[in-house]
Amino acid sequence: MSDTQKQIHLAAHFPGVNNTTVWSDPEAGSQIDFASFSHFARTAERARFDFLFLAEGLRLREQGGEIYDLDVVGRPDTFTVLAALAAVTDRIGLAGTINSTFNEPYEVARQFASLDHLSAGRAAWNVVTSWDAFTGENFRRGGFLPEADRYTRAEQFLRTAWELFDSWADGDVPADRESGRFLRTPDAGTFAHRDQHFDIAGRFNVPRSPQGRPVIFQAGDSDQGREFAAATADAIFSRHSAPEAGRVFYRDVKGRLARYGRSPDELLILPAATFVLGETDAEAEERAHEVRRSQVSGRTAIKFLEHVWNRDLSAYDPDGPLPDIDPDTGEHTVARGRASVRMVRDPLATAAEWRQRAKAEGLSIRELVIETSARQTFIGSPATVAAAVNAAVQSEASDGFILAPHLVPGGLDEFADTVVPLLQERGVFRTEYEGTTLRDHLGLSTPGA
Repeated sequence: MSDTQKQIHLAAHFPGVNNTTVWSDPEAGSQIDFASFSHFARTAERARFDFLFLAEGLRLREQGGEIYDLDVVGRPDTFTVLAALAAVTDRIGLAGTINSTFNEPYEVARQFASLDHLSAGRAAWNVVTSWDAFTGENFRRGGFLPEADRYTRAEQFLRTAWELFDSWADGDVPADRESGRFLRTPDAGTFAHRDQHFDIAGRFNVPRSPQGRPVIFQAGDSDQGREFAAATADAIFSRHSAPEAGRVFYRDVKGRLARYGRSPDELLILPAATFVLGETDAEAEERAHEVRRSQVSGRTAIKFLEHVWNRDLSAYDPDGPLPDIDPDTGEHTVARGRASVRMVRDPLATAAEWRQRAKAEGLSIRELVIETSARQTFIGSPATVAAAVNAAVQSEASDGFILAPHLVPGGLDEFADTVVPLLQERGVFRTEYEGTTLRDHLGLSTPGA
């Protein structure tokens, strides 16, 4: 590792479909009012974060035929929120999750090019896929796309969008910017693309934007997802926030870049991270324990367990022992919606492992769920957390973190006011924005048309 200290990248995740927000806290605010998004974005910008990140859900999740307790009804459309935030911020990047399975390249490219213009070069696209028929029922395409084909479509979707962005050269701009009238280069914006998923041709009607293309994020963790990121992404939204797991993931993904003609600094690794602060480490630990208990009520614990067991477990006491019956390994019928369906490869092995741990440590259902699902990444005084964040980046466990506080909209304020100044004192985080675009903040080059 170089003697020169790496600069840390920080971003803020406004949680939506989640099990992190403490809804019961008196300071918990709205998840749908624009004032919440505005407060959150302005706090991140005040702290000189790289970008704000929004997730997107295309269907409300269900459990036992009812809307899932921790879902958000009425959450505004991602593009609508980001466009509105562009008007009340100046420098913070604006990243949105947009699905490549149930959208079309022309529409998405036009929306992102428009957002990049409206924000003066701050747009980013988290490219995600979906394979479940439950979400697909909302769309004409339905659930036809086999899981194995989702990354093939995603890559072709992204490369098609790139062709649209690049159909305008850097010099091809309207002669009259105020009126938008176009007076030169007759072939600007023309495109034609045909492959197994898309057959489109025409003229792209949004001129080249300040970044050329939005910054591309990817969040898949499978081998196929990592390969997709190495080939196409500018940054990865990773789940590997623990130091050793982070270093393994970091080496693996960065090691894939060379075969695509890319250098390690062309792809940033940014794990999701949670935090709890206190005046002392002991106070922070006590607060963290209370936060975890608030995040996982007894009812939530049972719902969480049902994701793995694929059974109705409502008769079980959350303060009692784990079920002695095994998970149902058939079609998942209890929880519906990709974000809520169990994400374990072997439910039987997971159940056996959890029973063994619960017995050894004397854990109830709720206590086990707390330990397996609600552990914060950083806990401590501001000095302790600043040191831990810096150590992770300098040891190449990550290039920075995407922070998800347990309260919105004010949960980021304490980190911005106490931890960020300590990182700035160490010389590892900016005190002012040096550029105007998100690519400037991330140290990424602007693609040529």
